Amino acid sequence: MQDVPLLPTISTFFIVLSAILVAIGWVLIAKRNIEAHKKTMMAAAVAAILFFTIYISRTVFVGNTAFGGPDHLKIYYTVFLVFHIILATTSAVFGIITLYSGWTNNLTRHRKLGPFTSIIWFFTAITGVAVYLLLYVFYKGGETTSVIKAILGF
Repeated sequence: MQDVPLLPTISTFFIVLSAILVAIGWVLIAKRNIEAHKKTMMAAAVAAILFFTIYISRTVFVGNTAFGGPDHLKIYYTVFLVFHIILATTSAVFGIITLYSGWTNNLTRHRKLGPFTSIIWFFTAITGVAVYLLLYVFYKGGETTSVIKAILGF
């Protein structure tokens, strides 16, 4: 097994942790354990924010890793990655709205959005793990260039 980079591994851990916590939150609310549901969903949000913070920091200062697998798979990887990015963006927006509606006790909106948001989040986490596996486990990652270097040349 090849070595995997630390920051992508940690950030992927947080996205998986967030999805697991959301699933636990579902079980808790089904049991009408509202306080535990709130705490668990806030922990899921914190895990997602930690993922995002690590991801953005790495993107800005270290860079993004290009797909290092076979050339004939690059188009499939790229389409999959775009799908993941759309899911991630959508789930982040819906996640903020869902959390806010729960936090402000707008329970009608929260109950409508919660299941939908959670399902999108589960798919985001699953596709995120798949991207991680394709970039760092199944294939050796390609070139990594930071945004700062790409834009400013240093």
